[in-house]
Amino acid sequence: MTPAARLAAAIELLEALEAQPRRPADAIANDFFRARRFIGGGDRRAVADRAWGVVRQRMRLDWWLAWAKCRPTGRMLAAAELLLVEGQPVEAVLRAFPGGQYAAEPLNVLEERLLRTLAHHREAAAAVVSGLVHPDMPEEVRLNLPAWVLPGFRARFGDRLAAEAAAMESPAPLDLRANLLKGTREAAAAALAAEGFECEPTRWSPWGLRLPSRRAVTATKAFTEGLIEVQDEGSQLIALLCDARPGLRVADLCAGAGGKTLALAATMRNKGRITACDVNAPRLEGAVRRLRRAGVDNAERHLLEPGDRWAKRRAGQFDRVLVDAPCTGTGTWRRNPDARLRTGSQDLAELRTKQGEILDLAAELVRPAGRLVYATCSVLPEENEDQVAGFLDRHPDFAPLPLAEAWAAAGMPGDPPGEGKFLVTSPAQHGTDGFFAAVLQRRS
Repeated sequence: MTPAARLAAAIELLEALEAQPRRPADAIANDFFRARRFIGGGDRRAVADRAWGVVRQRMRLDWWLAWAKCRPTGRMLAAAELLLVEGQPVEAVLRAFPGGQYAAEPLNVLEERLLRTLAHHREAAAAVVSGLVHPDMPEEVRLNLPAWVLPGFRARFGDRLAAEAAAMESPAPLDLRANLLKGTREAAAAALAAEGFECEPTRWSPWGLRLPSRRAVTATKAFTEGLIEVQDEGSQLIALLCDARPGLRVADLCAGAGGKTLALAATMRNKGRITACDVNAPRLEGAVRRLRRAGVDNAERHLLEPGDRWAKRRAGQFDRVLVDAPCTGTGTWRRNPDARLRTGSQDLAELRTKQGEILDLAAELVRPAGRLVYATCSVLPEENEDQVAGFLDRHPDFAPLPLAEAWAAAGMPGDPPGEGKFLVTSPAQHGTDGFFAAVLQRRS
């Protein structure tokens, strides 16, 4: 693709994202490229990276456009945002529209005037490109965070707030987990290197490998043969803290597509039994292919439905119960930058209720002296420490297992990443997504 064609494709992708603000950007991008199979892998990455650069700066871009008294919509908004983020000459944007395989309606006089007006706002373009902020920006725009999360972020990070907010603007690396059912981490790294993917071991997870940026690893032989899985290092640590040993009975209560189920099966060496549960049938069905590829044969699936008496029949039968709870996902905003625009305070209130209900259900399943691991990919105390405190008030037969003790029990050397009793990770401090985990042991 020519530079102009890449620019035009990025504008079209941004227009599609703008038209569906409540839908995840990854899903929209997948549909976009599926309908344009003639775009090669390298060009797809270039187009997506360009669009994601705009999405990451959307809050500031909206502020700058209002400052410039511009109210573009649709493709004009996309073009204007790219112009601001990249500081391009306006002619490059204008040339992207007429002609070629990405032909769009010619710009009218008003649209062209809008772009030329923005081009002359070099102060705005330079500020966004260099990461500088305008003194009149409110704190949430300056930090690129929605106002409703500021109290929780400030409670979590204190004087590290600005550094963590900045880290959440940077693209995330690509973390992989070596599948111990198929081979070692060293074997996985060698297999990837043979296909041109140089990676390094992760700092905390004994199974993890890291690539500096997103790459198409799902097309590699190492992936298709089940030697690796895509999983953030912080998520791997949650599976590690479960201490799911061979022969145990384990329930993964919010299994989704089975990412942590796969990791648990590996630590159990396919011995014992895992029950992967979820309320979403398509997600649970999607786990089948992943389990088969990874060589997992000690897992079964169960769809949780209204009126389901499965939990009553399985009460007190599990050695480990993992609750990877639905949450706001604030810890993954560097990986899903559009999510900060799609989530609000009402979502937090609804999710907190749901998290409490799932924890109460999970408590029924844990046998005496067994463990319940509660985890989120959120950095908000309301979904983490506050949720655990409420659970312990309702269930006095459970007590937190100190993080250092759970870390050592899982065979890990050194000090764990965390704060006191709980695993707590963040992009700036640990180089992972923001995760929380509490290990809660039932009294015997």
